[in-house]
Amino acid sequence: MTSMLPQSVTITDDTMREGLQIESPDIPVSEKLRLLEALGETGAKVISIGSFAHPKWTPSMACIDEIAQQFVPKPGIRYTAAVFNKKGFDRADSYYPKIDVRGRRFGAHVEMCDSFARRNYNRTQAQQIAAIDGSVAGAKQAGAESASVALGNPFGSNFEGPFTLGQRLELLELMFGKWHAAGIPVRKVSFLDAMGWNMPHEVRETITAIRDRWPEVEVFHMHLHNTRGATIASFYEALMLGATEFDTSIGGMGGCPYCGNGRAAGHVPTEDFVHLCHELGIETGYDLDKLIEAAVIAEEVVGHPLYGHVSKAGPRPHRDSDLYPLNMPFVETLDEAAHFRKGPGVYEGQISPWQEGSALIGGARV
Repeated sequence: MTSMLPQSVTITDDTMREGLQIESPDIPVSEKLRLLEALGETGAKVISIGSFAHPKWTPSMACIDEIAQQFVPKPGIRYTAAVFNKKGFDRADSYYPKIDVRGRRFGAHVEMCDSFARRNYNRTQAQQIAAIDGSVAGAKQAGAESASVALGNPFGSNFEGPFTLGQRLELLELMFGKWHAAGIPVRKVSFLDAMGWNMPHEVRETITAIRDRWPEVEVFHMHLHNTRGATIASFYEALMLGATEFDTSIGGMGGCPYCGNGRAAGHVPTEDFVHLCHELGIETGYDLDKLIEAAVIAEEVVGHPLYGHVSKAGPRPHRDSDLYPLNMPFVETLDEAAHFRKGPGVYEGQISPWQEGSALIGGARV
């Protein structure tokens, strides 16, 4: 496999949408705004503020208009939102340019799983495919120079089982064909894996096959749920093949009420993925320390522990000033593990086996 590691990536923080949609609808708007404010300090370039969905189906998003009206945008950040139909688009677009959903104008999305399409979008796969013609016609009329395609749950379904590479390419062939018939190239492919079936080798083979068949594709966008714990490895494979757009959320919170996994679906934690990118020498624009602080605030807002690692254990301590003291005593609890940001007082009084001057051979005391 030839590495195409990108110099920089765009990581959309999806905490306010993906993360909060599966949390309690009783979280006060003031707390959600506090979290959004903290996310705005992290260096994020793109933040989704939520979903303009019907509150009957997504109760946690019932306050989306209040958030849209009240939050104070920070310079340099594109604030966007999830929209699923024209009504949702029009609601979100009424806040333009404060909220920008116009970048998604020319594209098409089809679910590999008909059952999920019915459960999540109240549409069949056939209806999604039929709708592409209207999208293509509208794009053609608007003078679109390129388009994007999104494949929903490309790797498998909790309701229908696994999908093969051949099945993925067959559906993509249909979608690409409709855009090509109108003379519009497809520059971007998105993977939307709500049910968390992604595995690293399948991500690798799929991106490789798409690059081989459609070299016009310039951008790969990865929205993969971490349901089975493999997604950061899948993200790594995507990075190695040059993918540049990723969705994550603070602490890994997130999920889909229609996939059968609830909060267990989860996301790759923003702070963990940013840490990985930085260790690989990839620019993200994020301040990792600010991300960790935002993760702490997120746990306060939702009222329970979240699922990230770097926010609890800290980043790898590269600078001499960040290395742990040799005489550090036992560290057992998560609160004690937070010494990297709280200071040594959190483990004061713990037992310590340290002996000054003891010899170390191969990392073991003798």
